[in-house]
Amino acid sequence: MNRRGNQRERPRRRARIPRPISAGLLLSYKCSAACRHCMYACSPQWDGDWLTKEDLETVLSLLARRIQPSPWGDQTISLNHGLHFTGGEPFLNFELLLEAVGMAEGMGIPSTFVETNCSWCSSDERTRERLQTLKAAGLKGILISVNPFYAEYVPFERTERCIRISQEVFGVNVVVYQAAYYHRFRRMDLTGRLPLEEYMKRTQGERLAEQVELFLMGRAARKLREFYPRYPAQRFFPEPCRPSFLRNWHNHFDNYRNLMPGYCGGISLGDWRDLDAIEDEGIDLDAHPVLRFLISEDIEGLLGFATDFGYQESEEGYVSKCDLCLDIRSHLVSRGDFEELRPREFYAQLEEGRGERGDLRLETGDWRLEIEAPGSVVSD
Repeated sequence: MNRRGNQRERPRRRARIPRPISAGLLLSYKCSAACRHCMYACSPQWDGDWLTKEDLETVLSLLARRIQPSPWGDQTISLNHGLHFTGGEPFLNFELLLEAVGMAEGMGIPSTFVETNCSWCSSDERTRERLQTLKAAGLKGILISVNPFYAEYVPFERTERCIRISQEVFGVNVVVYQAAYYHRFRRMDLTGRLPLEEYMKRTQGERLAEQVELFLMGRAARKLREFYPRYPAQRFFPEPCRPSFLRNWHNHFDNYRNLMPGYCGGISLGDWRDLDAIEDEGIDLDAHPVLRFLISEDIEGLLGFATDFGYQESEEGYVSKCDLCLDIRSHLVSRGDFEELRPREFYAQLEEGRGERGDLRLETGDWRLEIEAPGSVVSD
């Protein structure tokens, strides 16, 4: 008997997911940057494959019956309520972004905001015109990403411009993620882009992971692995995966029709067109063994399952539970066609970062995404 999850070995099982109260709509994985910490391995190398207008209408109609507003009201925003438009960089396809905002407003979806790295903010006029246009279409706010990983790709003056004009347009509905780095870069009189290694030199070896909310998953597990201590797989067995899989907040719906649990890039709970059935009937775990083992037996079960496909534990060890999971899933993708390991291009993009080394070392930590209330904005 093996662990491949056939019907003779185990009874057929299903896992129901809770009705989502918030979501991120990923318009495309294509991005203007390839940040070292990106959970979804976004980059300019991805094909656009932008969410089609037909699919846009379908997914928004599904979410309109589910999304709950921010605790501070439907005209305000918070990270784990409402609907956010993301990527990739959604401003790379402004026409689609604008249509998505207008369609969501027409369907009554509350607390909408867009996430951006500000790479498009080349002038005051362009920035103001686009933000005002989005607000007029119904967008409630914006989240602006700021940390040393983005600073490698986005000139800081564009980030400053986006923050300043966003506050003019959206008022308190501006979240700067993370504001501490905005202030730090200003104190450094930063202009242009800044390589991470140079940033570390200028800050005299700052313990970066104590400042940046960093999840060691996705590209971070490839690009930053040399900077962290490593542990054998069994170190991570007590850490559960199930809560992340079966939560009702901040899940993502991508342009390939995948319903992704939380921040788990490369995992699909199913086709979001079947969201009603997934909620009512549950996921067929017998047909999706990767999900079956992660949900019922966590990472230890998935490791055991993968050994039947020739997976061998890394002698070098792993920097996190998500690193172990990603390594197992990357192996499984190369050995079979698992419907739950989508999109496959995610895994191909990750391999470009495997094995890169650096000359700095970061400290580990545990991180959690917190809700930020209106007013969590930058002020001079």
